[in-house]
Amino acid sequence: MIILFLADGFEEAEAIVPLDLLRRAGAEVKTVSVSGERTVTGSHGIPIVCDLLGKELTTEGLEMVILPGGMPGTENLANSPLVARYLELAFERRLYVGAICAAPSVPGRMGLLSGKRATCFPGFESYLKGAAVTGAPVERDGKLITAKGMGVAAEFGLCLVEALAGSEEAARIKAAIQCR
Repeated sequence: MIILFLADGFEEAEAIVPLDLLRRAGAEVKTVSVSGERTVTGSHGIPIVCDLLGKELTTEGLEMVILPGGMPGTENLANSPLVARYLELAFERRLYVGAICAAPSVPGRMGLLSGKRATCFPGFESYLKGAAVTGAPVERDGKLITAKGMGVAAEFGLCLVEALAGSEEAARIKAAIQCR
């Protein structure tokens, strides 16, 4: 199972585009509210009804944790003990972790990116403690996948698909969505 954490103020495209692409690839992705409410509202006022509340979440079958950016969504994710627990678990178990825009700052502040290549939205580099910040649109270092922002949400999502389902599946979806 893939967990996509959502907190009030998340960047909508950074959540929905990767979610869509992963589900096209047949992945089991669950949106998880960290607010305690089923409906979470994005930074541009778009409400999303989450599949699960944080209290309903289990670690059974966990494959990947994804964090969209946006403000104040990233700060709300950073302040969530649930998100911290699942990030620590993902890094401990060497599971995939995806974070886009400002969201790489969440594991970065926790010291989980030390020794890894990563990228983020400009201005958040100092939060990526110990990481080699590349500035690439999308950066993959082993099981860590980070991206700069909403403009590369499809590229980020396709990288997540490739990590989980392989390059052929990512190419199939890329062609299906008419991505250059």
